[in-house]
Amino acid sequence: MHKLEFEHGTTSGKRVITVDGKEIYREDWMFKLVGKEHFQVGNAKCVISIDAVSGFAYEYLLEVNGKPLKKFKENQSKIQRAWCLKIAGHNFRVCLEKITLYVYVNGDKVDTFGEFTDEGAETHFEIGAHSAVIKGYTTGKRKDGVQHKLFVDEIEIPEAKE
Repeated sequence: MHKLEFEHGTTSGKRVITVDGKEIYREDWMFKLVGKEHFQVGNAKCVISIDAVSGFAYEYLLEVNGKPLKKFKENQSKIQRAWCLKIAGHNFRVCLEKITLYVYVNGDKVDTFGEFTDEGAETHFEIGAHSAVIKGYTTGKRKDGVQHKLFVDEIEIPEAKE
């Protein structure tokens, strides 16, 4: 998850892009008030399109890897699972890439070990000094595919909404 901020001066053409509180692009004066700004967040290629609607009203569209943000998020939800939790006052985001079974904690890939059980498969890892496991299982319904649940210190963590 990243926080993206875009500032657009509607009379000066000023454009500032900030990602996670760090300014990555700045143009203080531009004659062209509309257009596209290309930038990268991690491995994702992003584009902000600025279009005039009427007068000094503008419409902004964010594309990630060539797709509108909404479609990109829909595709991501098909290939990964994510959980957000707080441990000892610290926020953590755990992501599972369903294809590779790689696990990321706050964006960093972590070491895991897997095992098969009678219920399915388990991927074990640690979040600091806390034990965590992602359990993969089937509902028995083919259309559901493999489901995943995260447990930290044996407590189930609900899946993130976005």
